[in-house]
Amino acid sequence: MENTEYRPAADEIKAQKLPYPARQSDMNQQPDSDLSNYKPANKLAGKVALITGADSGIGRAVAIAFAMEGAKVAILYNENTDDARYTQRMVESKGQPCLVIQADVRQKAACDDAVRQTVERFGGLNILVNNAAYQMAQQKLEDITEEQLRRTFETNIFGYFFMAQAALPHLTEGDAIVNTGSIVGLVGNPILVDYTATKAAIHAFTKSLAIQLGERKIRVNAVVPGPVWTPNIPATMPQDEVKNFGYEVALARPGQPEELAPAYVLLASSDGSFMTGSLVEVTGGKLG
Repeated sequence: MENTEYRPAADEIKAQKLPYPARQSDMNQQPDSDLSNYKPANKLAGKVALITGADSGIGRAVAIAFAMEGAKVAILYNENTDDARYTQRMVESKGQPCLVIQADVRQKAACDDAVRQTVERFGGLNILVNNAAYQMAQQKLEDITEEQLRRTFETNIFGYFFMAQAALPHLTEGDAIVNTGSIVGLVGNPILVDYTATKAAIHAFTKSLAIQLGERKIRVNAVVPGPVWTPNIPATMPQDEVKNFGYEVALARPGQPEELAPAYVLLASSDGSFMTGSLVEVTGGKLG
């Protein structure tokens, strides 16, 4: 992928605070998620993909990349309808249909219904991307309420279980599940204690499910992002953390959603045919 777009360094990221859930359109520095630098190669032709948390950020970029690779795409989102409709337009501009589903992955019945809608619309399902997530920074453990703890775990790990359970009856040999982990699930983060715990759980879930599904030739992997510039950052992090976001990595800047999408294509396509149980780090050099 030829990088022809400007990637702001960490010291160029401006402090901004947005209400949760933030809309990507309200960010004063827009993430690069349009895949304008991406060179497709028909790697997902004839496939059907369902992507959760795909109204904005990484999920939006993955949806666009999958469409460019020839996949029919269903996107699941929870609240930001305007962002989801924009993603739909972007996917359809690449010549592929896009089914938009509003659902809360904390509810098993909603996950079952999202898969049902996808299969009814497109005739099957080949790729599940578990990407929906919730986080909210807190300076002290005592400040994490029971409500926040339940929301974080129910969104980030229960939702992954529910979506995988709903998808599995439709997946066959050569199909794939791709989970979104996080580098903080490996190294920790003092103001995201509950979130980091769920991301560590996702990594273990990925490895265990990969072993279980190996005999069925269904691959399960996870992308492990470092700091990525998405609407979640100004909506959930302290303003002083938003300013200079991504300063701690070797490349001295946050990743852009477009830079994450190729890793999802790799794991969803036959290019990753001998990869399962892998945690693929895309971190800009965030090692600890």
